[in-house]
Amino acid sequence: MKNERIFKMTFASIYPLYIQKAERKGRTKYEVDTIIYRLTGYDEAGLMSQINNEVDLETFFADAPQINPNTSQIKGVICGVRVEEIEDPLMQKIRWMDKLIDELAKGKSMEKILKD
Repeated sequence: MKNERIFKMTFASIYPLYIQKAERKGRTKYEVDTIIYRLTGYDEAGLMSQINNEVDLETFFADAPQINPNTSQIKGVICGVRVEEIEDPLMQKIRWMDKLIDELAKGKSMEKILKD
């Protein structure tokens, strides 16, 4: 039930929170966008379309042009759970995105975040 509520949240409601988190730590919207583009395969127009259409997270990831094939390299803990151990594929994608934005806010270099 809890996962279903998260899956139905709109990406448009979460996106500004990612930007705020990054900017509070001296990072930029451009860096947040770059991370999202790399993870999902969206370009600027595609990302803006998803935001403007207020799609939920389930649709956001279902419509993603190309989930990065190197996501298995995303490791660590987010919300008390190891991302590599999350069994639900959609929840894992959401937490990958959370983890990458978290690493940005913690000051990790873009090169290390985007490693392929």
